[in-house]
Amino acid sequence: MNKLVIATRGSMLALWQANHVKGLLEREHAGLSVELLVIKTQGDKILDVPLAKIGGKGLFVKEIEDALLDGRADLAVHSMKDVPTELPEGLVVGVTPPRERPTDTLCSVRYDGLAELPKGAKVGTASLRRQAQLLMKRPDLNIETLRGNLDTRMKKLLDGQYDAIVLATAGLSRLGVSAPKMEVLGPPDFLPAVAQGALGIEYRESDRKTAEMLAFLNDPASRTCVMAERGFLTALQGGCQVPIAGHAVLDGGRVRLEGLVADVHGVRVVRDEISGPADQAWSLGETLARRLLAAGAKVILDEIYAQG
Repeated sequence: MNKLVIATRGSMLALWQANHVKGLLEREHAGLSVELLVIKTQGDKILDVPLAKIGGKGLFVKEIEDALLDGRADLAVHSMKDVPTELPEGLVVGVTPPRERPTDTLCSVRYDGLAELPKGAKVGTASLRRQAQLLMKRPDLNIETLRGNLDTRMKKLLDGQYDAIVLATAGLSRLGVSAPKMEVLGPPDFLPAVAQGALGIEYRESDRKTAEMLAFLNDPASRTCVMAERGFLTALQGGCQVPIAGHAVLDGGRVRLEGLVADVHGVRVVRDEISGPADQAWSLGETLARRLLAAGAKVILDEIYAQG
């Protein structure tokens, strides 16, 4: 096999990620040519509606998975936080490259950080998870929906439409984008989305040749942490558009996972953590989810889904 086709979204960040994997593959395998197939997903087409209102899972992956299933592409490079925990039959996310920092970053032109924002400041985000945690700390803030690619969102900030916006640290880092003032929001005070900062490489389960060519990219530590977090999300039956946060760290042969479910106003918050053997990462995530559901998360999530 001397050619591979990567299916990807067309945003600057998605293209960076796909080109990053393309470069690594071509360096590793002499004579290999890698092409990109750019695909517009439903999540890319609908930009005037909050993600949580569109409904359904896989807003940024379904059309890409169709290209894998019908043979137009050999692999897809995803932001792992966009990938539903249930995959179409015949596909597998078999490779997790080394993870970027999973944190969020508050970006502003005038204000040094969250504590310095004035009362009633206008903060842009499309994430209910970020909204809930911002309001937990600053219930006075005016949170407004901000959709679009990273560069589009940053331009709106720089144009003065917002006092601050919150973006994934990984995206800023990968694209080399910055704001005049930036504050990292991270654990334990601010928990990320499940699998934030991680890439996932998806391909046909039957395609052993592609799997072998990709194997060198897999980072076992990153994969273990992502497994724990996705086990947690799966047992909560949650998608990436609800106020669910999860963060796992690996310490030797053990994984520690912290999870959070909140209402959209950040008033009711259920939070807990668990640790155990790394080879049980997925089931540890499921166990933590059951604990949170029993402690009140089920009521919160049921209400949010009923509103959707």
